[in-house]
Amino acid sequence: QAHLVESGGESVQSGGSLRLSCSTSGFTHSKYCMAWFRQTPEKEREGIAFISTDGTSTYDDSVKGRFTISLDAAKTTLYLQMNTLKPEDTATYYCAAATGLGCLIYNVWGQGTQVTVSA
Repeated sequence: QAHLVESGGESVQSGGSLRLSCSTSGFTHSKYCMAWFRQTPEKEREGIAFISTDGTSTYDDSVKGRFTISLDAAKTTLYLQMNTLKPEDTATYYCAAATGLGCLIYNVWGQGTQVTVSA
């Protein structure tokens, strides 16, 4: 069974940096997309960074230019490098994988890791 585990969330001051990691296991094939989502109590879960099966990455406008998503060659670890953090980046961050055709639905989720950015 596919499994994702996030790590790296912590408290940091505004302007600081963090790198989140997401370890993968149990996938039966390598043709899946991955992404980072985040959620706060006030907002619905939102996708912020995506990486496709060919390695193409896309970003939500809220993080473009500050965050970078990457995946190691063996697809064992997904990363999210977060720079110039702002208080509004405070959220629980989740990694997710879309294993079906066309990556239409993210069907595998991690448990989340908390990022808190203080002003």
